[in-house]
Amino acid sequence: MITLRRTVALAALLLVAALPARAFETRATAAWVYDMTTQTVLLDKNADIALPPASMSKLMTINMLFEALRDGRVSPETTFSVSSRAKAMGGSTMFLNETDRPTAIDLIRGMIINSGNDACVVVAEGLAGSEEKFSEEMTKRAQALGMTNSVFKNSSGWPADGHRQSMRDLGILAKRLISEFPEYYPIFAETEFNYLDRAPANASNRNPLLRIAASDWRADGLKTGHTSEAGYGLVGSAVMGDRRVIFVITGLESDKARAEESEAIVNWAFRQFTEKTIVKAGARVTEAPVWLGAAETVGLVPAEDVRLLVPAQVQDTVSAEVIYTGPVQAPITAGQQLAELIVHVPDLPDARIPLVAETDVAAGGFTKRLSTAAQRLMQQYLSGQGAGDAAPAS
Repeated sequence: MITLRRTVALAALLLVAALPARAFETRATAAWVYDMTTQTVLLDKNADIALPPASMSKLMTINMLFEALRDGRVSPETTFSVSSRAKAMGGSTMFLNETDRPTAIDLIRGMIINSGNDACVVVAEGLAGSEEKFSEEMTKRAQALGMTNSVFKNSSGWPADGHRQSMRDLGILAKRLISEFPEYYPIFAETEFNYLDRAPANASNRNPLLRIAASDWRADGLKTGHTSEAGYGLVGSAVMGDRRVIFVITGLESDKARAEESEAIVNWAFRQFTEKTIVKAGARVTEAPVWLGAAETVGLVPAEDVRLLVPAQVQDTVSAEVIYTGPVQAPITAGQQLAELIVHVPDLPDARIPLVAETDVAAGGFTKRLSTAAQRLMQQYLSGQGAGDAAPAS
């Protein structure tokens, strides 16, 4: 058995090919842009460098509370105590006092909409007993979730030595919040929250995209961040039709630059790329030879429709190939994975799609095995004859 590669004609794939998309030159010091629908990374600039995340790291505190709600450790109506330490937190706040008993849902809105540092400390102390212990638990949980460039020293993103996250890690976290907690995710799109009417100056969500009336897309999350060390950043998400784009940026010089860059990224992601069905489920892409089977070949097909992002302008620069180990040994069962289709799209990561057997192929009978053995003997004989006829080395 050997690994075989077979170039596939694009016409056979019903693929509309494309010119490379216009690259996006972001002003952010680090950025990560991801099409969640097709699982395609559209932009990666310093995305794996661990940087100060500012309030964007509140998303991990929010995740920890969402997990506690899902696990039943708390309910949306569970009340939390407010410590003097929480009340004394500076920066963004939801203006909590020690006598308050905010619910879990109050605190979620306080963290998301008000970016309340006090709310984060209340959650940390309520779930883990202390912010220090909670920070350790956040770091361990982040590592378990694949966020390998995340270390938390507090629950709020307050500047601290070693408090770091990469833009890719923040993107992973955004994906999780969107996909794992649909019952709570709509809160990220809310624009106003004023706990007990105390915060008229801090009641509005700072996410600039939530107030943009775009004609074809809408934003629905997630979290801004700003410190003098980190600059201005945003973990954002927007939807257009069936597509969802997530992006993370940091290091912008002002809130105005953050708003402009965020809108430009979303427009670029949606308008420079289009989602297309390149192969229908069950459509034969190619076929593979079968060893000792009742049939000589077996068709290779995708089990599901294959939808990929391609740059929007149409030309002829996309290529594809099928890789499999062959010949394939019979018997073969329909639906058995046998190969991989690799589609090369300019300026995007290769798409890799499993291909399965189109039909069953039974093992060949005695006659088939006998004829195959005879063919093998003949090939060996002819190969030997060829070697014997070769001129001796001088």
